Amino acid sequence: MLGFLIWIILFVLCWPVAILALVLYPLVWLLLLPFRLLGIAVSGVFEFLRAILMLPANLLKSRP
Repeated sequence: MLGFLIWIILFVLCWPVAILALVLYPLVWLLLLPFRLLGIAVSGVFEFLRAILMLPANLLKSRP
């Protein structure tokens, strides 16, 4: 919602830049999508490694 309000203000102040931003936003989103997917994959690998390293501690902690 905040992004939309900022775009409306930009449209009132300088409409060519607002239209350009509206057209370029999907292209920039598509260009950044592989980096976002790479970040999710790297985060998953780190969580997996953390789970493997913490497994002995979690096993010892769970004993009564």
